This record gives sequence, C-alpha cells and structure tokens, in this order.
Amino acid sequence: MDKIKRWIEIYVPVTTCTLRCSYCYITTHRLFEGPLPKFDFSPEFLRQALSKERFGGTCMLNFCAGGETLLAPNLLDYIRSLLEEGHYISIVTNGTLTKRFEEIAIFPEELTAHLFFKFSYHYLQLKERGLLDTFFNNIRMVRDAGCSFTLEQTPSDDAIPYRDEIIERAVKELGAVPHITIARDERVGGQLPILTELSRDEYKKVWGDKYKSQLFDYKLTIFEQPRKEFCYAGDWGVYLNLATGDMRQCYQSNLFWNIYKDISKPIPFCAIGHNCKEIHCYNGHSWISWGCIPELKAPTYGEFRNRVCAEGSEWLQPQMKAFMNTKLYESNKEYGLCKKIWVDVRNRFASSHNYCNRIIRKVKRLLTKK
Repeated sequence: MDKIKRWIEIYVPVTTCTLRCSYCYITTHRLFEGPLPKFDFSPEFLRQALSKERFGGTCMLNFCAGGETLLAPNLLDYIRSLLEEGHYISIVTNGTLTKRFEEIAIFPEELTAHLFFKFSYHYLQLKERGLLDTFFNNIRMVRDAGCSFTLEQTPSDDAIPYRDEIIERAVKELGAVPHITIARDERVGGQLPILTELSRDEYKKVWGDKYKSQLFDYKLTIFEQPRKEFCYAGDWGVYLNLATGDMRQCYQSNLFWNIYKDISKPIPFCAIGHNCKEIHCYNGHSWISWGCIPELKAPTYGEFRNRVCAEGSEWLQPQMKAFMNTKLYESNKEYGLCKKIWVDVRNRFASSHNYCNRIIRKVKRLLTKK
C-alpha cells in the first residue's frame, strides 16, 4: 500500500474565474478577469522537478488557484505527467468546465485511481447561473471514470436561508450531505478571523447541526489558535508556486528555494520547527491532518473528505481512501532534540536576515525617490 511521503501544496497563479462568489477575495478585489499565466516548461520537465526520487517517495500534490484552477493552460498535461510519475493528485475546482472533465475522463484507470477532486459547492452562484445540472453531471463523469471526490461548501452568511435546499440537492445528486469548511476574513488586519457576522457559538450551531461535517467540527477546534508546537512544514510538507518553481516551507516562510533552477540537485528541505509565522493554522485540516505536527492527534485527511452514501458507496475510491488515511510521520523520521534546536536556530537566523534585507530594500527605494 502506498503511504504519503510529502504533502505538496501547489499554487496555480490563476485569478480568472467563471463564478463571482460573495465570500471570495477574488470577487472582492475584482481579480476574476485577470490574464491567464504562461508556463514555459514541458510536462516532462515538471515531472523531473517533482520526481519521486527528488522528493523521497510518493507525494500528494494539491493544485489550487485563487480563481478556477482548471482554467490554467496545459494544466492537465502537467497533471497527467505527475500521475504517471506515481504521485497522487488533488485538484480544487468549481466544477463548471465540462471540457476539462471530458479530457480527464479518458485518462487510463491506473491514473484516475490516483486523482481526487475537491468540488467547491458554490450553490448560490451555480443556481443563479443555471449551472447546477452541469456541476453535478461533471462530478458524476469523473466519479464514473474512477476518480475520487468530495463536495465542500463554504458556509457563508448569505447561504443560511438555503441550507435545506443545498443539502437536499447534494443528497439527491451524490447520495450524501456535503462537507463544510470555514472561510477566513482577509479584510481584518492580518488576524484572519472567521468570515461571518455570527458569534462563534451561533456559527457552530447554525452550520454544525445541519451538516455534521467532521471537517467543519475539527477546523473549529484549531481555528484562531496559534500553533506553538514543532511543525515539520518545510520538510514533510511544502508550498510551491507552479509557474516559478519558488518553494516555501508553508504559506509564510523563513527559508526559500527554487526547485526549477537545477532539477538535478537535491532539495535542502528544512522544517519550520517552532517558528510558524502565521497567525493561526487556518488550513490545518490539510497540514495537521496529514501529520506535520505529530503530537497533535487529528482525524486523517481521508476522514475529512469522504462520505458514505445511503446505498453503501463512498466518495473516495478504495486506493485513494487507503492513501488518504496514511500519515506523514509513518514515512518520515522525527528529528532528535539536537536537530530540532539546530533547525530552530537556522529558521530564526533566516527570519532576521530576511527582515534586515526588507529594511535595506525599503531604505534604498526611499533614497532613490529622493
């Protein structure tokens, strides 16, 4: 059975989108008509850059854009090459681009078994644009091709009156209630609170009682809680810009690498340790559930994504389910005390160095303006 070696969060630099959801920062900042990026490398190049040999084994690669991920040019060629490498792939999508799913549906079964879709259930926008039938037909298309999927709704305040309707449609089409996540409010001075006008208790009752989503329940326990434990992000998990090859330890980072410059070189992975720069781990349902902080016991990623339908079928196919129920600490060795101390010193030195460089750049800009 395959076990995860590394979690690779891949940012696809696309802000263009087919929807205009009220809770999305792409809509708020009117970025949805931005130009599509150009990728100047081949699928074979990307396969070598992200090879199992270079990353130490089988990885889960999560492709996610600011807008609609599947709008990115050549993306399916890249994904196929990485599936052929033996990795497992997750794609975050709004489920509206039928032609893309038709291309995926003809992938060989040995590849679709390693492919998972996180379908974002933007019900109000899908209904307004007459795309609900298209959305569910596309999900069934990839499911029937052997892919795994989950259905995830953002619990926005404007959707509260439609909860029963939203759930009923999902059960009718896919046999189970959707999962729900927690949206963060990026307008509030870097604090990243829950995006709602409700109190936390009201929010929990309004959404938790209806959906009974383990994903939602767990995220509530860690949301707005700073992480002080030793974290292996930067080693067991990384954040990569697909277009540039720039890689960070996490969304914010002390150390930076470019893994495209020389793909023959090994990658000097280094955990972030006790030096997390985020206000809280708002995507801990990924990083923590995969096991980047071993001392925090969390459900598996598979438990956050799966649903069992009334007739007994599941959203996760057997091979994907087994893989998603593994943990990073099963395939990686935890650091000893001396290495943890060395890693913390290295991160703090790098953070101070980066801060000094930012100050120097600001002073140079000011001097140049004068």
